[in-house]
Order: sequence, then structure tokens, then C-alpha cells
Amino acid sequence: MKPVRTNPNPITPFRISYAETGSADAIARRLAPVFQNVPSERPIVILCIGTDRSTGDALGPLVGTFLKKTEPSDFFVYGTLDEPVHAVNLRDTLDDIRRRFSSPFIVGVDACLGQASSVGYIQVGDGPVKPGAGVSKELPPVGDIHITGVVNVYGFMEYFVLQNTRLSLVMNMAEVISRSLQRALAGVRRMAVGEL
Repeated sequence: MKPVRTNPNPITPFRISYAETGSADAIARRLAPVFQNVPSERPIVILCIGTDRSTGDALGPLVGTFLKKTEPSDFFVYGTLDEPVHAVNLRDTLDDIRRRFSSPFIVGVDACLGQASSVGYIQVGDGPVKPGAGVSKELPPVGDIHITGVVNVYGFMEYFVLQNTRLSLVMNMAEVISRSLQRALAGVRRMAVGEL
């Protein structure tokens, strides 16, 4: 699915440690203007990618689960612990989103691996996330914008590294990301979920 560009002011790449005081607010301040520029007829879809079968890769489904618990009425969430979106069903999920929504604005959320000095950082950027890149999988890119969390180090035995990532790190990062999305979307008036 090709992203539809309607944001005249793309996000300047931004990163912050989840542990930094006010990190959720800092991310929300970056996201809010982007969401405010999305035309109201374009539904906002938060697509959280990953699986609960790997601690490091559970970041996306945890974010989706936290967001779903808020019972959002003005944005849509795909990818939770109960219904994860992962390598096996990503294409089908994108097809479902394409069928259900006309020109959705998609936020791709995923875990990633990086340098040791970047572990714990949340990154926000323009354009799609490339799921599976850290473990050499070819999957379709996802999103008009993306949010990624660096959960562990890259470079050697990536599957093993993802399996041996600290759950507390992933949980804390997921809480910050979900809070930032809730705050950024709080002031944005959208079509109600029931209207689509």
C-alpha cells in the first residue's frame, strides 16, 4: 500500500530515551501537528507490528493493547497481544485496511534493533517503517509515518537477541509510546469510529 502524502510539513526525524523525564509529552508534541494536518475524512490507523512470541518483538502488540484499552473513538488500532500483526499476516492486514478505509493515514509502530548506545530510544520519523529488516525479512513497508523503539543491539544472532530482550524495557517503552499517541490524538477531531 503506497502512503498518500498530504502532510506538507513532514516530521523531522526525532528520537528520545523512554526514560527521559517528559518523553511521552515530547513525542506527543511532535505528533500532534502531524495529526492535525490530516484531513478529517482520512481515518487514522495505528498499525502495531510484532508478536508476543518474542519479548523484544512484543513492543508493537503491547502498544496496540494499551491503546485498545482506552477504547478509542477517533482512531483505529491494529495489532495487539490478542490479535498480533506479524510477518505471516501483515499483507492480509494491509489488504483489510485498504478494503475497510478510504485513504487511511497509517502510523506504523514496531520494535527495532540498533547500537548499544541507542537501546531504549524511541524514534519518530516520516515515511514507512520497514518491518523485519532487523532479522533480514522482506516485508512490505508500513505507514505514512513511523514510530520505532530500539529494544536491543543489532549485529549478531538477531532472533536470539530479540528473544532475550528485557520485558521491563519493552513494557516501559510501550507505555511511553501509547501515552504519546493518546495525547497527540486527544485534541484532534476525527470522524467517529461508528460513522465509517
